[in-house]
Amino acid sequence: MKNYKVTINGKTYEVGVEEVGGSVEVKSVQAAPAVSAPKPAPKAAPAAAPAPKAAPAPAAAGAGDVTAPLAGTVLSVNVTEGQQVKAGQVLLIFEAMKMENEIVAPVDGTVKKIHVSKGTVLETGMVVVTIG
Repeated sequence: MKNYKVTINGKTYEVGVEEVGGSVEVKSVQAAPAVSAPKPAPKAAPAAAPAPKAAPAPAAAGAGDVTAPLAGTVLSVNVTEGQQVKAGQVLLIFEAMKMENEIVAPVDGTVKKIHVSKGTVLETGMVVVTIG
């Protein structure tokens, strides 16, 4: 049996590992006497930061343009040009980071132009739909 010291989140453990017929089994886990790492000096409280400003729309986006919040791939477009939409209505679904995400209409209006189709690769800030 081999013993190892493992530190996790600042707490040190002593772990006994035994090899059995080609596989490895953990036989025992004990908290070792704490070996404290030097603690950083406490920082002074930061001054109150100004309230964050809303992110500006990309320069290419107009007032009625809806943009992609993340890079991804369009899975489906749920509206057509000329269609009336309500704020919060799903315009399209896209995949980003192995998750399905929805882009919703920010305002009531009419879909003037759809700039993407199923399979389009989106870039952050790319205009996907124009609502007028």
